[in-house]
Amino acid sequence: MAKVLVTGGAGYIGSHTCLELLNAGHEVVVLDNLSNSSEESLHRVQALASKTLDFVQGDIRDQKILDQIFQTHQIDAVIHFAGLKAVGESQQIPLEYFDNNIAGSISLFQAMQRARVFKLVFSSSATVYGESNISPLNEDMPTGMPTNNYGYTKLIVEQLLQKLSAADERWSIALLRYFNPVGAHKSGQIGEDPQGIPNNLMPYVTQVAVGRREKLAVFGHDYDTPDGTGVRDYIHVVDLANAHLCALNNRLDTQGCRVWNIGTGNGISVLQVKNTFEQVNGVTIPFEFVARREGDVATCFADNTRALKELGWTPKYGLEDMLADSWNWQKQNPNGYRD
Repeated sequence: MAKVLVTGGAGYIGSHTCLELLNAGHEVVVLDNLSNSSEESLHRVQALASKTLDFVQGDIRDQKILDQIFQTHQIDAVIHFAGLKAVGESQQIPLEYFDNNIAGSISLFQAMQRARVFKLVFSSSATVYGESNISPLNEDMPTGMPTNNYGYTKLIVEQLLQKLSAADERWSIALLRYFNPVGAHKSGQIGEDPQGIPNNLMPYVTQVAVGRREKLAVFGHDYDTPDGTGVRDYIHVVDLANAHLCALNNRLDTQGCRVWNIGTGNGISVLQVKNTFEQVNGVTIPFEFVARREGDVATCFADNTRALKELGWTPKYGLEDMLADSWNWQKQNPNGYRD
């Protein structure tokens, strides 16, 4: 079993991954500055796992804190989630995104190198494929210029890591390109808790369902898709968390840098999500069509063959599970972790 540093471990995907790591017998150290997450998620993770983890409140740009963690703990590998992730916000404050996501990542990799820890799983995004590739997207396709600054930071860090591993064979790096994570742990104890107006579809739907928002805004209804609304590949967050464990196991004894898509391989439209949510949960979601969002593509879904073959990873949850679990989390926690 490994001792794993999880940056951004108090966040949505981070907290679910910490739980799966603890359940699999790994030791976990979390570094999180709590800028868009809550320490409460980590209390709940430990309660669910009946195990403890070490939490350090701090920033990946703080070299002193990083060095202290590596000196205090015998870290075997790092899973790197920490970063800002709101697409719209990234267009308004690009320098903050470049500083947090790019400079912060470099700071972390420098600290890893000083500590001689060379095993890394990086949280990337399907946005690195840009707009010109046709779905299903596979890892051999060229990356494109992402339509937003958030995606751009993911692409830059991917490229940095590819060059780093090419220059120094001690590095062993997994780049996981997520599609659209949704859902929550079956217990309803941990889930997605965005600050402000949600950027993603699922928390928007659940906040309408719980009465926090009046209606769902559906961006665009004239795309070249079966019902005119955008088609995406939704992946249950617990399946996504488990992909990190598979990648971690794969990277513990291999070298170089490798990319895997983490998605189900199924494209599902916004209206399908809304309608299925209503059917599964017996809740009505009022909605309105609004203008398309700049930078949104019509269709985006994964070819996940490489992850299935090479990582031995299989997504276990379907759309109905994702929607039931999302609602279970939201109705138990109408205000997220701030109840």
